[in-house]
Amino acid sequence: MASFELLQKLKNRQRPLVMGILNVTPDSFSDGGRYSQVDTALERARIILAEGADIIDVGGESTRPGAEAVSVADELQRVIPVVAALVNDLGALVSVDTSKAELMEAAIGEGVAMINDVQALSSPGAMEAVASSEVLVCLMHMQGLPRTMQQDPQYQDVVNDIIDFLKTRARDCVSAGIEANRIIVDPGFGFGKSLTHNYTIMRELRRFSEIGYDLLTGLSRKSMIGMLLNTPVEQRLIGSVVLAALAAERGSAILRVHDVRETVEAMRLVQAVQTLGLTEEK
Repeated sequence: MASFELLQKLKNRQRPLVMGILNVTPDSFSDGGRYSQVDTALERARIILAEGADIIDVGGESTRPGAEAVSVADELQRVIPVVAALVNDLGALVSVDTSKAELMEAAIGEGVAMINDVQALSSPGAMEAVASSEVLVCLMHMQGLPRTMQQDPQYQDVVNDIIDFLKTRARDCVSAGIEANRIIVDPGFGFGKSLTHNYTIMRELRRFSEIGYDLLTGLSRKSMIGMLLNTPVEQRLIGSVVLAALAAERGSAILRVHDVRETVEAMRLVQAVQTLGLTEEK
């Protein structure tokens, strides 16, 4: 079973797992529209897997700042054929990035390993959909909704506030019947956070990896890189890989990325430093 395989990968990992992003949306901030057909999505998935991805995260609704909501019917039509092909044709471990219970149920029926929810199972029926299955779930923190989340976000203490939220949601999940080892947490870089908030979270990231659940971080190509380096989305590779390496050193278990090959190579270097897992040249 895919969820068991992913659990074993997390348990036995010697480096963070690399999650390759596959957006099947027309409007995602980085690659919107490029992989919206099943054949182009499968072509991209083959590349992602060949580059070393451990899991593929499929999203059918953009959550970029200002994004509009997508209907259940549209999201099902975009995502489920791609998920079915990834699982059945490629044998890939698949995560689905959604907040809708209907899509969660359909994806679970197709054999996904994980649900990745930016709303932390707060939508009607979402908690029940995951609790009645064996899939893993990533609970992400987001202040507000994508349409409004970047309009002057405020916190008493950004790190403590988010940790409290994630702990509470995780406890709610356990109470609903979701085993603790199935829960992954994500502080939600860029989701209702200012530039200062994002880098404060990055500095204190190890605190999130110490609250009792595996930690997922999604930093790839985000505006926190572009705003600091004054670079457009297509020129944020170096910043993305540097932040991925810092996240790995701060305890991240899963890295959600666009640039899989480069991140996998960076993780090999991080692993070598941490474990001295080197092969001497002859």
